Amino acid sequence: MSVFVVDTNFFIQAHRVSYPLDVAISFWNKIKQLAGKGTIISIDKVKGEIFNNDDELKQWCEENLPEDFFKDSSEVLVEYGEVVTWAYSMRTQYTESALSEFLDADEADAFLVSYALAYKSERIIVTQEKSQPEIKRKIKIPEACTPFNIEYVDTIEMLRRLGERF
Repeated sequence: MSVFVVDTNFFIQAHRVSYPLDVAISFWNKIKQLAGKGTIISIDKVKGEIFNNDDELKQWCEENLPEDFFKDSSEVLVEYGEVVTWAYSMRTQYTESALSEFLDADEADAFLVSYALAYKSERIIVTQEKSQPEIKRKIKIPEACTPFNIEYVDTIEMLRRLGERF
């Protein structure tokens, strides 16, 4: 069974735009349930990005996600090296600042791709980012997934695949 690895924007966009914590209670209850079953997970870099803000979302995560929800990204350093090599091979496609941002040790994107790469047949990335191969100012997760044949979906597609209704 596949496990869905959620990006920072899964949480932030849900909280700020699509499913506010004070309105879409059933959505957040479903996320808590899926996290408790291990159907969805994330990595420590995502936690760092979320916990950077001392807000309702951070509090919700602290109170509702299992202690082992955010996995240690240092266990995928070999795969991270592959992602770094790919990113540098694309330096004519992307600006220097796009490469720097993507490969910043505190940024989650390259580590998410690396984590999914390490467990390729069992992990699907969940991100709200859409493929935009023509842009040069940012390396989007879908562009980094494609050369490694890593599957990615958005939140609604993840819920559909899981057969979730709420």
